[in-house]
Amino acid sequence: MTRTKVVAFGGGHGLSASLRALRHCAPELDLDITAVVTVGDDGGSSGRLRAERDALPPGDLRQALVALAGDHPATRLSANLLQHRFSAGRPGGAGADSLAGHAVGNLLLCGLMELLGDPVAALDHAAAMLGAVGRVLPMSCEPVGIEARVRGVLPDRPDEVRVVRGQHQVAVTSGQVESLRLVPVDPSACPEAVTAVGEADWLIFGPGSWYTSVIPHLLVPELAEAIVSSPARRLVTLNLAAEKETLGLSVADHLAALRWYLPELKIDLVLGDGKAVGEPEPVERAAESLGARLVLAPVAVLDGTPRHDPVALGAALVPVLGANR
Repeated sequence: MTRTKVVAFGGGHGLSASLRALRHCAPELDLDITAVVTVGDDGGSSGRLRAERDALPPGDLRQALVALAGDHPATRLSANLLQHRFSAGRPGGAGADSLAGHAVGNLLLCGLMELLGDPVAALDHAAAMLGAVGRVLPMSCEPVGIEARVRGVLPDRPDEVRVVRGQHQVAVTSGQVESLRLVPVDPSACPEAVTAVGEADWLIFGPGSWYTSVIPHLLVPELAEAIVSSPARRLVTLNLAAEKETLGLSVADHLAALRWYLPELKIDLVLGDGKAVGEPEPVERAAESLGARLVLAPVAVLDGTPRHDPVALGAALVPVLGANR
């Protein structure tokens, strides 16, 4: 039996949760996993390296690699090392704060990209170092900017629309995002990512920050074309709660936003947590407008925080991804 090829889109903690869940499915379903990661981050360590080294922002790529790291004790230690973040140096020391806030994995990826001159080769090498059970690719081999037209950024001017620039600023905006675009508006897609989408059996979108991690993939022309034309089935995993950038959007609105940015997009299944979805009828209608059916399953951690449990999410994905094999 041939392996089931799965491509997961996103960035940050949402994509990590999806990849960890897929890892739980992998042995049972014999999955071939590829993560396609946004490259718009301009905050924190990633933002500093992007500005100082003209590099792809490595943070989301690092998190995807760690999520797919193998289970051998040595590779787990390596994964923990990549996540280690330097604290402030000794007060008064020369250059004491030059490493403060940087994750080891971010520096490693930047070094590999400079050494090899190819971000895909760098990511493949890092994946081998971690014994990763899948491949991590950038959505574009060049960093992109994210801009949003936002209404009500200033509380005393609720009807004023302003342009908010940068992924970090969009993610923490206090207004309502009316439209989103990338800078440049037509970045080239990573060729290996386009190939993976064309060969996939399943394409998975979310969970994650809708405007800064999920939708950006739909705005890369070559990648969007590949997503629409791929013979794969498509699944959307819903978030467990609205984030600051999507405050005011209902669960159904999140699905409608996908169609807004890629009208040709068709979805087969929408997976959500019953408690987070609430009244299912509006979400079912929104799913049906994309050609999908809604599947509800308990996929949240049990402590009440809005986080996906990778084991529970993996268990919910097994019958979905394993159907019609």
